Amino acid sequence: MGETLADLARHRTARGNRPALVVRHKGSTGHRDKIVIDGLDFFYGDTRALKQVRMTLPEFQVTGIIGPSGCGKSTLLRVLNRIYSMYPDQRATGSVRMDGQDVIGPQVDLKRLRSRVGMVFQAITCLPMSVFDNVAFGARLHARLPRAEMAERVEGTLVRAALWDEVKDRLHDPAAELSGGQQQRLAIARALSTQPEVVLMDEPTSALDPASMMKIEDLIDTLKRTVTIALVTHNLQQAARCADRVAFFHLGEMLEAGTAEQMFTAPRLAQTRSYITGRYG
Repeated sequence: MGETLADLARHRTARGNRPALVVRHKGSTGHRDKIVIDGLDFFYGDTRALKQVRMTLPEFQVTGIIGPSGCGKSTLLRVLNRIYSMYPDQRATGSVRMDGQDVIGPQVDLKRLRSRVGMVFQAITCLPMSVFDNVAFGARLHARLPRAEMAERVEGTLVRAALWDEVKDRLHDPAAELSGGQQQRLAIARALSTQPEVVLMDEPTSALDPASMMKIEDLIDTLKRTVTIALVTHNLQQAARCADRVAFFHLGEMLEAGTAEQMFTAPRLAQTRSYITGRYG
């Protein structure tokens, strides 16, 4: 028998020859809240897509965001780095505070915000340029670095993205020549090149094979030591393996949140139980 979601939430799955790692679920203990969302509503025109969302993203933890398609998961990520501000018919109300500053307020420096909150999309976004320039692209948007410092930034970022050893001799080759899994780690490197404090990941492994998916999951586990991560995923096993905390969304509402172990072992609400056990519908 394979491990249940509850088993996965209690212990990291052993991969390859690695020993299984115990998941460190601390809830609100030992981690301050990096982002506090209070009474968030979001509108596409007149359509209300998020409804009075209240939740927190603890610092240096992975918050998994789960729920059926169309429930508002990806919309929430669009709010956290204000991508929606690019579209005149989209708006958010309520409060989203990062380190005490309301990021949906009118006085926010959007360029600065997007350097602090990186984004990795579901579709693999490999820019039509070299491996080096893909990583440098993000850094160049937010800083003017001398050539030597840029080279150091690119190398350091590729190391953080667990990609350096695979591409160090291919830095000036087209990024499109990399494998799909490598391209997605390159996209993560590009998001990391601005040295963000928060990284948003929207279904980052949905287009990848199992081996590439495991590399991304290993990377997530490493990255959370230095950044706060919000992970949208339809893969409940992935949420159980990667997330410290899990939030369940349904029809634009955040219905329940807790540690991954609690959510996959003893969710409070019947709707959460139905979704997690595959009886949703």
